[in-house]
Amino acid sequence: MDTPLVVLIVLTSVAVTSPLYEMVFGKKSLKYVQYLTTLSLLVSLILLISSTLSLTPQESTVPHLLRNDTLGSFFSLMVILVTLFVSITSFDYMKGNSNERIYYSLLLFTAIGMTMLSFAVDLLVMFVAWELMSLPTFILAGYNKQDKLSNEAAVKFFILGALSSGILLYGISIMFGITGSTNLDVISQSLTSLSPDMLPFVIFSTISILAGLGLKLSIVPFHMWIPDTYEGSPTTVSALLSAATKKAGFAAAIRIFVVIFPLFYFDLSLALSIVALVTMTLGNLAALTQKSITRMLAYSSIAQAGYLLIGIVVLPYTDLGLTGLLYHSFNHAILQASAFLAVALVRLKTSSSSLDSYNGLSKIMPITSFCLALSLLGLAGIPPLNGFWSKLILFAAAVDGGYTWLALAGLVNSAISVAYYLLVIKRMYMDETSIKAIKEPFMFISILVFASAIIIVTGLLPNVIYDIAEDITISFLANNPV
Repeated sequence: MDTPLVVLIVLTSVAVTSPLYEMVFGKKSLKYVQYLTTLSLLVSLILLISSTLSLTPQESTVPHLLRNDTLGSFFSLMVILVTLFVSITSFDYMKGNSNERIYYSLLLFTAIGMTMLSFAVDLLVMFVAWELMSLPTFILAGYNKQDKLSNEAAVKFFILGALSSGILLYGISIMFGITGSTNLDVISQSLTSLSPDMLPFVIFSTISILAGLGLKLSIVPFHMWIPDTYEGSPTTVSALLSAATKKAGFAAAIRIFVVIFPLFYFDLSLALSIVALVTMTLGNLAALTQKSITRMLAYSSIAQAGYLLIGIVVLPYTDLGLTGLLYHSFNHAILQASAFLAVALVRLKTSSSSLDSYNGLSKIMPITSFCLALSLLGLAGIPPLNGFWSKLILFAAAVDGGYTWLALAGLVNSAISVAYYLLVIKRMYMDETSIKAIKEPFMFISILVFASAIIIVTGLLPNVIYDIAEDITISFLANNPV
């Protein structure tokens, strides 16, 4: 079955028609939009799980543009799962918003862009998918039109997003000028017989593409928009940006760098290792000083991008790098989504994202507090939760690939991160509050408990996801040797 096309058709059919339901069904249309959005994401998720476990890569019916392989299915599975979490929790979070129907349509268009990006093997298709993923998120970031912070978030995100798109397209145009194609397979063949005189242009194209991707990957120095945007956006949208769009960006980065690495892998790996070090260090040190939990999680997200970048740094040296990147991408998507959605519920009920509002939270919102604490411990890499195992694989890959110093830097940064994660947990369980017990909405709690169950199960049984990541790595690298 051609999974990419089927998934795209399912999501598009609902995304395009959702805004029209009000004309037909009136006030009842909102429920139909919510249920159809959830159903389309659920059907897509089932198809992608089946495709991921099948481990039979094949060309899509859109040849040379989309590739129906397990790498694309795995990343699409992640982003669709996070979008499903965001969609269901938004039933409560966006309740009463006058443009609620459009909100779900924009979520689906973002999911369509992320899915296309995960399967794309042509640079122009990647760019189109990139824009389809980005444009709805610019609107979603500023969805609370009466909120100045939301307006600021959208403007900063839009300006830097437009700049990154221009840089990305410029890099693609240079690569097309050098190789005469935007297809990654053709580019790979062309670069092997490239004249040495053209190498500076390839380097410049690579830098431009990396800078363009850097916005969504949250790597330094392309991270400036993240704290303000995550704080000003509806917190469910922050969950989507942090846990989903970043993963789609990494899917594109893997496919691009597998093609480019053979040309000058040593210099590129060394440069990316320095970027990874600066990204994780700046993210963690900045997170230590924050007084808002959304800003703290935003900087934490930047630090996690540094860890994920280790997988790309060692890609030419060891297969364990890609396995670790896939493994940690899945774990981080669940952990980050769970953390942001728990914060969204607290913000919904207390109208605050200040760390002070978490004092004594376990006494008034016990389930939310437990789920948030669990996700924070997982992000810190505390055993036996899933975040520990995937960080371990990434650091082992760094050692195996000859970047022991980067693994040590990752360990030190993980130790630093424990401080600000434990501070939130300490506030929730050891500090006092005068607020009375708050009712926790069923939909929110259901998603948080489900995400927590995934965190615990994949932590106690780490081989479940690791074996899938390893099989995908073997399958992908067999067809795309670095």
